[in-house]
Amino acid sequence: MRIGTGLLLIAVGAILRFGTSTVSAHGIAVHTIGDILMLVGVFGVVLWLAVWAPWTRPAGPPAGPGPRSGRTASAAAG
Repeated sequence: MRIGTGLLLIAVGAILRFGTSTVSAHGIAVHTIGDILMLVGVFGVVLWLAVWAPWTRPAGPPAGPGPRSGRTASAAAG
């Protein structure tokens, strides 16, 4: 499960839990299904952050010292 899927499950579960006025439809408890979807989504996001987030690459350029005073290595050697 990716982080987007977990967030989608949280959103759909919240809509079913807090956005519906019917409690049950033909024997199905809509609020309970919303609670379950939110819990599965939170579990998926936490699991993704714990397992896959350390493996992702940083978005920016690599951190480290840049060239000194704008000179290149060949100009400094010569």
